[in-house]
Amino acid sequence: MEKILNYINGEWLAPAVSDYVDVINPATGEVVARTPLSPASVIEAAAQAAADALPAWRRKPVNERVQYLFKLRDLLKANNDEIARTITNECGKTFEEAKAEMVRAIENVEVACGMPMMSKGDIAEDIATGIDELMIRQPVGVCATIAPFNFPGMIPFWYLPYALAAGNTYIIKPSEKVPMTMQLIFKLIEQVGFPKGVVNMVNGSKEAVDAILDHPVIRAITFVGSSNVAKYVYSRAAANGKRVQAQGGAKNPVVVLPDADMDMAVNIIADSAFGCAGQRCLAVSWAVTVGEARNYFNEAICDVAASRKVGYGLDSGVQMGAVINQASVQRIEQLIGLGASEGASVPVDGRGTVIPGYEKGSFVRPTILMDMQPGSEIWKTEIFGPVLGVMHVDSIDEAIALANSQAYGNQASLFTSSGAAARKFRYEVEAGNIGINIGVAAPMAFFPFSGWKESFYGDMHGQGMDAVEFFTQKKVVVERWPKEWTRKF
Repeated sequence: MEKILNYINGEWLAPAVSDYVDVINPATGEVVARTPLSPASVIEAAAQAAADALPAWRRKPVNERVQYLFKLRDLLKANNDEIARTITNECGKTFEEAKAEMVRAIENVEVACGMPMMSKGDIAEDIATGIDELMIRQPVGVCATIAPFNFPGMIPFWYLPYALAAGNTYIIKPSEKVPMTMQLIFKLIEQVGFPKGVVNMVNGSKEAVDAILDHPVIRAITFVGSSNVAKYVYSRAAANGKRVQAQGGAKNPVVVLPDADMDMAVNIIADSAFGCAGQRCLAVSWAVTVGEARNYFNEAICDVAASRKVGYGLDSGVQMGAVINQASVQRIEQLIGLGASEGASVPVDGRGTVIPGYEKGSFVRPTILMDMQPGSEIWKTEIFGPVLGVMHVDSIDEAIALANSQAYGNQASLFTSSGAAARKFRYEVEAGNIGINIGVAAPMAFFPFSGWKESFYGDMHGQGMDAVEFFTQKKVVVERWPKEWTRKF
């Protein structure tokens, strides 16, 4: 069983605690590690180490800082398969999904290597006689990420490389459910040779989170998780004067018009809804057929859902893995039951799934809730599992109005062959990430990972120039150099 340690000031440390959380392989039910629930004193030690390292790190020229990231990129690529296996064994997704997750992580490191260009300031000469004005960027200071369980390798890299390249020092708190991926990645970070205290990791739960939110040295915090916790993180951290990015939950719609390529739409929507067992904030949660689209779509999506191969993510041919744990199974199954009680039929029912050879695993097969009712609790509630609701309207205007009536605004997708319909949709829909004939509108690393309404709390998002803005603070300098002074030289 792997021993989970903290990494503080360049050293691997076991906290003096008696409270641990079991890390369970979702497919096998086996306990594979135990996460120590570090107290606030450990956050204090990490914050102090990061603060001590900050002056020297921020003074390193940006060209030197990004050399560490180039080396980290190479190590991540060389160890991608091992990291992916670790993700599968603690998170439940398939091996291919885990590999794709790390490709996205590596892309963010590569983009952050462009910090010499992205962080350059501006200068305006002679704004008045003998006066110049400059805007320069400087690091915010000590920053931290509170990471979720569903993408243990990727999501910390929406933030970490940009912060480091910009001259900040960092603390990562992985989800206590999936600490093994960051343990492995931090072994690679150790090989990179960052100066002591520049990058730190603390394992823990709510006490550690609250200590991060309250610590005066930590100046900027990023979070990804449910909307309820995102609100908590945002309000508490902001009340303490910190910068905050808090990515919340989602209930993502997809609209299918009659002129769509139906075979393509069905397959892509199924991949979106059931990929990563539905445990991603960009998963399609409900499909809206418009007009005659339902005549083909409804039966076809049921066929694809029923045929999906579910099992252990490292086994050959498996298309969908386990959900994170048994508590998640129970919650998802209860929500399926809620949908049925509110009037939806369940033509494909994933409840009670048992995979031969993995009887202790946490599995829910793909599920279809047909004729889900607008305004119902199941329509409002993020399921975070492999469940797709299906609804019907008569026009694209009705579909857009239905999408916009949701509290969330993370992603919305449209399947159509009409450019006019696509333009209308992307203009009118209230969501931060829009897909046109795309099921998972995941932005490339040089674009921000957006989110609106109750899907995001804050201003700047992760990735790209938004991350540069978030992890730097602008300083404007107005300086006078009279001509008579310059003549002396």
